[in-house]
Amino acid sequence: MAKEKYLECGKIINTHGVRGVVKVESYCDTPRVLAELPAVYRKKAGEFIKYDVIHASLQKQFVLLTLNGLDTLEKAIEAKNETIYADRDDFSLSEGGYFIVDLIGLPLVDPDSGEKYGVLIDVINSGASDIYVVKTENGEAMIPAVPEFIKNIDLDNAIYIKPIPGMF
Repeated sequence: MAKEKYLECGKIINTHGVRGVVKVESYCDTPRVLAELPAVYRKKAGEFIKYDVIHASLQKQFVLLTLNGLDTLEKAIEAKNETIYADRDDFSLSEGGYFIVDLIGLPLVDPDSGEKYGVLIDVINSGASDIYVVKTENGEAMIPAVPEFIKNIDLDNAIYIKPIPGMF
């Protein structure tokens, strides 16, 4: 399955000051991850337009970005409520790390029997651990993304799980 080159990484929610700085809600693991990106992209008419990050700072759970080419209040206002993207190559994943977008659509399978339980349709970030939302024959089910249940993630094939009785 082909992986998207550009990933949603945040949303411009407001301007900050009068010099074109934008306030961004981060979709990354932490706002710091977004603040450390070298560039972000805006999508216009199906094309991704690159904006080099000149300066980034954290403001509580938000990121303030100064972007090359988005340097006036008028341009910042125009960008308000837009999703911004990042090149997946600009992220450094830890060993065994993955992007949530790459998990969506994978089947959940028992590694021993090969039984397919359903397909991953969403991931909820709940704090202590993620929750996988699975579309099954009987509707939706949720499974904690913890080692007790998630045995292996093969991004090319499936998420291998060992559910407890009654989970599905």
